[in-house]
Amino acid sequence: MRAHHEEPDVADRLARGILTLLGSRSQLNDPWVIICVGSDRSTGDALGPLVGERLRQAGRKDMMVFGTLERPVHATNLEEVLRSVRVEYPKLPVLAVDACLGQAESVGYISLRAGPLRPGTGVNKQLPPVGDLHVVGIVNVGGFMEYFVLQNTRLNLVMRMAHVIADGILLAARVREANGIRDAACSRSGA
Repeated sequence: MRAHHEEPDVADRLARGILTLLGSRSQLNDPWVIICVGSDRSTGDALGPLVGERLRQAGRKDMMVFGTLERPVHATNLEEVLRSVRVEYPKLPVLAVDACLGQAESVGYISLRAGPLRPGTGVNKQLPPVGDLHVVGIVNVGGFMEYFVLQNTRLNLVMRMAHVIADGILLAARVREANGIRDAACSRSGA
């Protein structure tokens, strides 16, 4: 799934994509692990922690959220967080969220893909892969002076994209929960 964050149905499309990709990896009652990568010290790189903060504030019991404004997951602590997740939640599916840089015409787009996130690629860092699937938001143009570009990314864009991504993830969780309730009611009634 790839869509501009201003498209009217992007949160719905993101939710459907997440449910489709997680469907085979997740039991109905299993929580999801969500690792939101980034740093609140750089405007462009704050997308992940902003998403994580909104998810944490939603207070859902079916999401184990790592990476918030208070406790970001970044290059310095990523390996430690991944080790902890592997020990505490070895069989749970992991959704990774991060910002990235791209072509000028792609700025503002959100992409959902199967497979692990490769954090740090845009700034030439070698970091371990994260997740079973990942969401990235293209927050600015890459290719030259990446750290400077991330520092000078519009906060308004990052905030709007974070809201859409968090809304899509929360919608996926609500749909999954509603389907579980409906499936349980059908099995009790013999339907």
